[in-house]
Amino acid sequence: MESSGASQANSLRSDNAARDFLRHDVTFRSEAADLSGWLYLPDSAPPWPLLIMAHGYSATRRMTADRYAEVICSTGLAVLLYDHRGFGASAGEPRRVLNTWSQARGYRDAILFACTLQGISSDRIALWGDSLSGGVALAVAGIDTRVAALVVQVPAIGSQLPPADDDGSLYETVKETIISGDIQPSEDEVLGPMPVVSDDPIRRPSALQPLTAYKWFIEYGGRLGSEWINDVSRARPKTPAPWHPGLCAPHVQCPTLFIVSPEDEMPGSVPAVSRDAFEKVSARKEWIEVRGGHFGLLYHPSEEFDLASSAQAAFLRKYL
Repeated sequence: MESSGASQANSLRSDNAARDFLRHDVTFRSEAADLSGWLYLPDSAPPWPLLIMAHGYSATRRMTADRYAEVICSTGLAVLLYDHRGFGASAGEPRRVLNTWSQARGYRDAILFACTLQGISSDRIALWGDSLSGGVALAVAGIDTRVAALVVQVPAIGSQLPPADDDGSLYETVKETIISGDIQPSEDEVLGPMPVVSDDPIRRPSALQPLTAYKWFIEYGGRLGSEWINDVSRARPKTPAPWHPGLCAPHVQCPTLFIVSPEDEMPGSVPAVSRDAFEKVSARKEWIEVRGGHFGLLYHPSEEFDLASSAQAAFLRKYL
């Protein structure tokens, strides 16, 4: 297979399946920056459905998202997994600034890029998101009819339910803002930089405070070679409508899978808010609960990972 931006292909084997697959290094353009990713191709004959994946809050594609990509690809789907703008191997300045509006555009640019690839079925493109990117993927699926299926795990949709939007005007404003609005924050609209996690968030404040976040990032996720840096800023540009993926949930038209932990400890990943968004999705949908809190399914190997990844693979095979 040939693809624009592909520079290297490696033969890999998933730990969870007997199939071989190729992984290509690729880049695509988004928000005036080159985003770096991996394109996984299965050993089956094309055309292939494709799953687009991006990592969660401040992480990189090397922090368990790649393990999910391997499982999904081993079942016969192509996968495009990339680093968000300003994170990991992707370009973009300033570095490590979280802007959900920009990340939503990254998903849309990934879809555009995927449609140019040989062997990919452009009408069978799905989105995957974890934590913060789960909320972003939900928002994109609600505004972009090119999305054929959606998978979100422990999605960070918000700490509260979305504002009332009886006439759909807030949704339309969110849609317009993602597509073409001004999303560049001023200096006073950027909080940070600060550590992502801290061993003592009282004396040394950090963006994420639960002990489970510290343990995962420091002891597992951020291990040598992950390209993760314990530093992040959060951009909250003044936009005509607030960022809340729940406003887009009623407009999701594709099959949707929610994987949620009932005891999720992260303030932005409230299970009741996720349930509200799930109930508002009018398309075919599935809800699966996984124990282990917000980070349980990000440990590999683990029972939670196996449950989540197998459920995702089955869901995507069913609908793509």
